[in-house]
Amino acid sequence: MILSTEAGKVAGVVSFYMAAALVMVFVNKATLVANPDLPLLFIFNQLVLAVVLLHVSALFTKRIDLPQLSLKTARDLFPVVFVNIVGLAFNTLCLRDVEASFFQIARGMVLPLTITASSLQSRSRPSLLVVLAATCVTIGFLLGIAPSRNIPATAKPSGLSLLYGLLSAIFIAVHAVLIKSSLGHVENSAIQLAYWTNLGSAAMLLPVLVLDGEVARLHELVTRPVLAWDWAPFFWGTLVTGVFGYLLCVAGLLSIKVTSPVTHMFSSAVRSVLQTLLGVWIFRDVLTLNRVLSISTILLGTIYYTWVKAQEMDKPKAVQEPTDEEKGEVEVMLNPKDEEDNDEKV
Repeated sequence: MILSTEAGKVAGVVSFYMAAALVMVFVNKATLVANPDLPLLFIFNQLVLAVVLLHVSALFTKRIDLPQLSLKTARDLFPVVFVNIVGLAFNTLCLRDVEASFFQIARGMVLPLTITASSLQSRSRPSLLVVLAATCVTIGFLLGIAPSRNIPATAKPSGLSLLYGLLSAIFIAVHAVLIKSSLGHVENSAIQLAYWTNLGSAAMLLPVLVLDGEVARLHELVTRPVLAWDWAPFFWGTLVTGVFGYLLCVAGLLSIKVTSPVTHMFSSAVRSVLQTLLGVWIFRDVLTLNRVLSISTILLGTIYYTWVKAQEMDKPKAVQEPTDEEKGEVEVMLNPKDEEDNDEKV
C-alpha cells in the first residue's frame, strides 16, 4: 500500500510537471505568433505576474518565504539575474522564430555548454563518459541544423534564429554555474532566489522595453483603430503563461524533491517527444527524417549523461554534492521559459 502511494505520488508530480511545461511552450509559441513585435513585453508581463503570484501564495502558506529586499543582496545577485534575463530574452526570440518541434534542436547545445562551463568554473575535467554524452548531444544538434532539401522554405530556420538558440544555450549554461554561489546570498532558498530573479529581471527589462520601442509599438496598437489589433491573444497568453510559469516553478521543485534527478530527466525526455508530436499536430510543423534523428540523438545523449552521473554519485566514496549543472537544472525551471527544459525554465 505504501509502495502504491509513493508510486502514485511520483506519477502525479511527473505528470504535473510535464503538463505545465507543455502548456508553457505551446501557449508561449501561439502568443508570439500572434504578436511577434512584442516579445520582450510578453516576458516582462510574465515576470511581474510571477512576482504577484508569489506574494499571493505567501499569504496562504508559510512555505513561501519571501526575502527582505536589500541593496547588498541585489548587488550580490546581479550577475545571476542579468544572465537569466539575457538568456530568457534569447530563448523567447528563438521560440518566436522557429517551429515548436524544432525548438529543442535549436537549443540543443545546453547540456554540452553547461558541462563545459562547469568544468571551467571548477577547473576540473569531466569523465570520459560525460564527454561521450556531450559529444552525442552535439552530434544531434549538428544533425538538426544541417541543410535539408526536403524542408519547405517557410519551415527552414534562419541563421538568426539559430544564433538566438545558441546564445540562449550559452547563457543557460553560465546561469547554471552561477546558481551555486547565488543560493548562498538567499539562505539557500530556491523560492527566494526565484523571487529575486523575477523581480530583478523585470526591473532590468523595463528600460529596454522603452529603448527597444516596444512600449511605443504597444501604444500605437492600442490608439490606432486602423491597425485593428486583437489584444485578446496577447492578454490571455500572458495570463496563462504567467500562471503556468509559476506552476512550473512548483512542479520543477516537486519533481526534483519527490522523484530523483534521473526520473526527472527521463520525464523531460518524454516531454520532448510529446512536444515534437504536438508541434506537428497543432502548428503543422514539418518533421523530416533528419529532424527525427536529431531529436533522438539529443535525447539519447541526455539520458546517457543522466545515467552516467547517477552511476558516479552511487560510487562508494565520500558523499558528493550535486554538480553545478544539476543545481542549475532546478533554477532553469524557475523561469517562465520553456523548459527546458527549460529543462531547461519563475
